[in-house]
Amino acid sequence: MDADLAELATAHGVATWYEDWHRERKDVADESVVGVLRLLGVDASSPSAISEELSAVRGKVALGLMPGTVVVREGATRELPAPARITLEDGTTRDAPAGIPADLPLGWHRLHIGEQEVTLVVVPTALPEPPATWGWMLQLYALHSARSWGMGDLGDLREFLGVSGGPGLVLLNPLHAITPTLPVPASPYSPSSRRFSNPLYLRIADTDEYRRADPELRATVDRLKPVPTADGLIDYSAVWQAKRAALDLLWPLAGEVDLESDPGLTDFARFCALAERHGPNWTEWPEELRRPDSPAVRAFHSDRVAFHAWLQRLLNAQLEAANEAARAGGMPVGVVHDLAVGIDPNGADGWLLQDVLAAGVHTGAPPDAFNQLGQDWGLAAWRPDMLIETGYAAYRDMLRRIFKHAGGLRVDHVAGLWRLWWVPPGLGPAEGTYVQYDPEAMLGILALEASRAGAVVIGEDLGTVQPVVTETLERMNMLGSAVLYFTREWTEKDQPFFPAEEYPRNALATVSTHDLPTAAGFLTGEQVKVRAELGQLAGPVEQERRNARADRDALVAVLRGDGLIAEGASDAEIIVAMHEFLARTPCRFVTASLYDVLGELAQPNLPGTMNEYPNWRMPLTAGLEEIAEDPRVHSIAAILARRKADG
Repeated sequence: MDADLAELATAHGVATWYEDWHRERKDVADESVVGVLRLLGVDASSPSAISEELSAVRGKVALGLMPGTVVVREGATRELPAPARITLEDGTTRDAPAGIPADLPLGWHRLHIGEQEVTLVVVPTALPEPPATWGWMLQLYALHSARSWGMGDLGDLREFLGVSGGPGLVLLNPLHAITPTLPVPASPYSPSSRRFSNPLYLRIADTDEYRRADPELRATVDRLKPVPTADGLIDYSAVWQAKRAALDLLWPLAGEVDLESDPGLTDFARFCALAERHGPNWTEWPEELRRPDSPAVRAFHSDRVAFHAWLQRLLNAQLEAANEAARAGGMPVGVVHDLAVGIDPNGADGWLLQDVLAAGVHTGAPPDAFNQLGQDWGLAAWRPDMLIETGYAAYRDMLRRIFKHAGGLRVDHVAGLWRLWWVPPGLGPAEGTYVQYDPEAMLGILALEASRAGAVVIGEDLGTVQPVVTETLERMNMLGSAVLYFTREWTEKDQPFFPAEEYPRNALATVSTHDLPTAAGFLTGEQVKVRAELGQLAGPVEQERRNARADRDALVAVLRGDGLIAEGASDAEIIVAMHEFLARTPCRFVTASLYDVLGELAQPNLPGTMNEYPNWRMPLTAGLEEIAEDPRVHSIAAILARRKADG
């Protein structure tokens, strides 16, 4: 690569090479680097353009200006180029003649230096140590009962907490907001907004408005409950049509809705109302409506704005009820939410936060063992430079809203707080490159908002992850992830599984994840069968089958070595032994998935597919009433609960 292009890329945090999943160097094509720089507003299309952009970078450095945000750890000092004044979060001021002092309180402050005023954030060095406990991983949409409407809801969650064997935590799939139009996308990892919640999870009968309704109105609402689909899959659009109709009937009972106290919520509700009128993709709206601060948008008034604000308040009430149920049950952690990597660029946050997002980028991941062609998630990404310039306000607001109703947060693809794989328009998922973020800021702000909420943090640090990610999570008492399938000695020829005692202490241990084969699928080679049918394999099918059999044999070997199964054990016995094995690890958190415990074959999501596979649309084969009585559920809960008692 040309030296000037490489220098320009480095100056803007764009990688020109990286280590692949084999830990081998992979050089990035010039085309990819130029495309990503363009997304950051940097012109690298010609040698003269590169030279001009480099001159601009060097000129900024020569000015010696402070960045738009300064992040320091609690108890640390920092030299400043000139005397400064600090306005603390509580409004008091302090002089800083010799630099940032070590005794500043945690929080969001302002630093005044020369002609500049920048955001100063004092963050914790670490969170308190999480307790040692166990719990369930729950795809809430897949849970269902006689009382839910076509998919699991927050009422099902509360009921599950009471019949799940006394766990310390329940980890959910993302409950992020959709755009309230049809069709409703299935993936919880491609939300319209990560700051608000999905109204499909509302339990209609648990709203105050339903309780206040007269019997005739309640009966009319009850008749809207959707019938089961012919293929047995979740039809999110049908669920939303039914719930929206029910909520429209109950809306006159809501009373006056406050649109002044939470401007962020009102802005989101305004997007929903505009989307109902003009369609879900804001980039196709009339030109005058494409910015949330335009005169036409500010002049827009509709009763539907209040309606969508009301829906979010209903969701907040039911989320809080779930938290109260967790506290009443003595759960040391409680309900743990999941933070998706990004958002649908055409959705609410894409519109509302467009000034801090990279227009046109698709985030994803480079090729790895399970996704051999790479991944393009189609998600928007923060622009790191704009986060700095705006004081990370959008990031902070997102975290605060989630932590308001969470005992913990799992950060999907936590390595994205260090770097994200950006795929420029027109290129394939393997043709992207990494863009760097400031981990001191991203991790520090996450720790600050989690500590204020008294919440734990779990980072999903799987796949192609730099050692610094796992090391920093451990230093900050944020848990990493230990998945049974991946916890192996990859450098040895037969890739044996680690014994239980060698698992990391600072981790959430699981058999699988939503993107990987279920326990039963792993044992039967279901993942090879499905991926072969869909053309997802990079190598010969028979070789993949041999690999799957070798993986099973290696797992059986470690379970037999620990005395957990005998020769010729059935798959059901092996699945129990998998959980007994994880219960023996030193990991702080150990969780079980209902997909594994109930012997489900199909994994919830098959990365790299869209409509070819029913991602996120498969309900559990058993309803909540059956799950509550299932001996397999009670057996696994007892195994993991004994671990808690012994620990």
